[in-house]
Amino acid sequence: MKFVRYESDVGPCFGSLDQDGSVFAISGDIFGDFDVGGRVADVNELKLLAPVDPPKLIGVGGNYLEHLHEGGEDVFVPSFPMVFQLPSTSVIGPGDSIVIPKKASFTHAVNDPNLQDEPFTPVDYEAELVVVIGKACHRIAPDDALDYVLGYSCGNDVSARPLQLAEMATGVLMLGKGLETFKPLGPVIATDLDPTDLRLRGRHNGVVTQDTSTSDLLFSAASLVTYLAQAIRLEPGDCIYTGTPSGGGSLEPGDTIEVEIDGIGVLSNPVVAG
Repeated sequence: MKFVRYESDVGPCFGSLDQDGSVFAISGDIFGDFDVGGRVADVNELKLLAPVDPPKLIGVGGNYLEHLHEGGEDVFVPSFPMVFQLPSTSVIGPGDSIVIPKKASFTHAVNDPNLQDEPFTPVDYEAELVVVIGKACHRIAPDDALDYVLGYSCGNDVSARPLQLAEMATGVLMLGKGLETFKPLGPVIATDLDPTDLRLRGRHNGVVTQDTSTSDLLFSAASLVTYLAQAIRLEPGDCIYTGTPSGGGSLEPGDTIEVEIDGIGVLSNPVVAG
């Protein structure tokens, strides 16, 4: 099944997306008991939202070996997942604009004494598989981890590099990856997928810049859920951005960035200046 979330006259609603593009109404709780009702519209006639409003948003760094090699010859390969928490307010849906803020907002991070009215760059895009938790879990057996997953979505871990690097130099990481609009998510939550070997692509203005399989993840979806649940209680709707492969690049206003994962679909977002 593919769950979508869309705007309606009564607020955000969940629907089930059929293969022919039809969306059917869902009543109840997609994380519990629900019913699929009548046809609402074609998906192209609806304003899709991020398919979930996550209680917690968790990122994973350095989870593809080739991406680690992009940092230089001295490669640090983590022995456990490098995780960080992000504000859920940074989530946007399909078609929503990624907004590059003005440099004036972050001169402390780039050591620039001039408050310039220009985009804060470089801002990079990162195509990622996102795990959506379906049931609360804490201290679970590794073999049971995927039983607590509702499904999977496409994510873009947009990152303001100067701010991120300034933070990391002090041992923290949040704002550089957690700015408003920096976590596109969607277009659906796809259930009944095997997350161990899904083809993932990132496209910049139609050009493929990232192309890999989730089989190359250093820490799989199941191991990430297991690891996180040893320390914190994961809740329905929590989202884990599992890390990005090599490739990618920087954004400019006017660009369009797409993340495509087999079995899920295409997440597309335009880029604008703030």
